[in-house]
Amino acid sequence: MRLLPKKGIFDSGRVLFLPVDSILPNPDQPRTLFSQPELEELADSIQSMGILQPLTVRRREGGWELVAGERRLRAAKLAGLREVPCLSIQTDGQSSSLLALVENLQRRDLDFWEEALALRKLIDTYHISQDEAARRLGKSQSAVANKLRLLKLDPAVLTILREGGCTERHARALLRLEDPAQQREAARQVTERSLTVAQTESMVEAMLSSPSSGPKKKPTFIVKDVRLFLNTISRSLDLMRSAGVNACCRREDTDEEILLTIHIPRRAT
Repeated sequence: MRLLPKKGIFDSGRVLFLPVDSILPNPDQPRTLFSQPELEELADSIQSMGILQPLTVRRREGGWELVAGERRLRAAKLAGLREVPCLSIQTDGQSSSLLALVENLQRRDLDFWEEALALRKLIDTYHISQDEAARRLGKSQSAVANKLRLLKLDPAVLTILREGGCTERHARALLRLEDPAQQREAARQVTERSLTVAQTESMVEAMLSSPSSGPKKKPTFIVKDVRLFLNTISRSLDLMRSAGVNACCRREDTDEEILLTIHIPRRAT
C-alpha cells in the first residue's frame, strides 16, 4: 500500500473489476448536470475502446462508494457493461469530497454554479477556511472568494444564466445589482439578446445610473415658524386691497389654535 500525495488517502495498488450495481454514488458529487449526448458519445467510445482510466472507489458498508468517475460510470451503464475497472483507496469523507471536486475541476466538468456550491459545501461541512480550501485545490484565495461571491445571486438568476449557457463573467457582472428583481430582469436580457460580457457590463452600468422606476416621493417641507404663513396671508391681503378689493382678515388666538377669518366681497370674485 502506498501513500498518495494527498493527506489521508492510501492506494491499494491494484485495479479491481467491480459490478456496476455494487458501486454506490458519491453523496458529495459536485456535478449536477450531465449532458445526455455527451454520455452517449462516451458510451460509444467505451464500447469500442473500453474504459481507459479506472474509476476511483472506496469500501463502504454494503459495497463500494464512488469517489471519482461519475461520468464514466454512467456511460459504462449506457454501454451495457456489467463490470468496470476501479482503483480502491482508503480515505475519509473530507478527502473523498476533495478528490471528487479536484477531479471535476481539473477536467473542467463543473459549471461556475456547481463549482461555487461544491466549494461552499467543502468549507461548511469540514469547517475549513477559504485559505485552506484554496491551498488544497491549488487555487489562490482570491479565486475561491470570487467563486463564492456568485452564491449571492438570486437562485432564479443562476438558473436563467445556466440554461442560457452564460459564463461566470456574465454572472459576476450581475453581482453589482443588489435588487433581485433587477438581477432577474438583467439575466433575461442577457440570454434573450445573447449579450457578450462587455455588453452585459454596459447594461448593468446603465441600470445603476438610471433613476428609480418607483413612484417619486413628494417633497416634504418643514416649517419651524407659523409666522411665515401669517405674513404670506397678510401680504396677499395687502395686494388685494391695493387693487381695489376691500378684503379683510379677523384673527382669533386660542390655547389650541389660531383662527383666521378672511372676508372678500362677492362682487370681487
